[in-house]
Amino acid sequence: MAKKLTLGKNERLKSRKQIELLFSEGKKFSITPFRVHYVINELTNPPLQFGVGVSNKNFKKAVDRNRIKRLVREAYRLQKIALYQKVKEKKGQLNIFIIYTGKEIPGYRVVFVEMNKVLDKLGHLIDKQN
Repeated sequence: MAKKLTLGKNERLKSRKQIELLFSEGKKFSITPFRVHYVINELTNPPLQFGVGVSNKNFKKAVDRNRIKRLVREAYRLQKIALYQKVKEKKGQLNIFIIYTGKEIPGYRVVFVEMNKVLDKLGHLIDKQN
């Protein structure tokens, strides 16, 4: 039976404490149109947590911000499985927060391709760390 590609409640980054830790002590890198903040912890459950944000300054309408967040979440959901397995092998926890920094509403194909680059880079960073 195939594994379901879901983004469940426990995989979403919602804890204020973890988000503050992510921005204060985490590392970051940019791949246009994303800025990625991440931190690797020793906790194990759940191995991968994800959050997404869009600037209020660039997109005044909530409809536009929500559309971009949906596109980013969907691209992440479909491609996270390889990263999930790498993190699980290392017996750690990876928290990721992605901020969309572009000025225009992207198409799904652009988001999908760029998200693939982001997840590949995160995979390489996990391999390098240990």
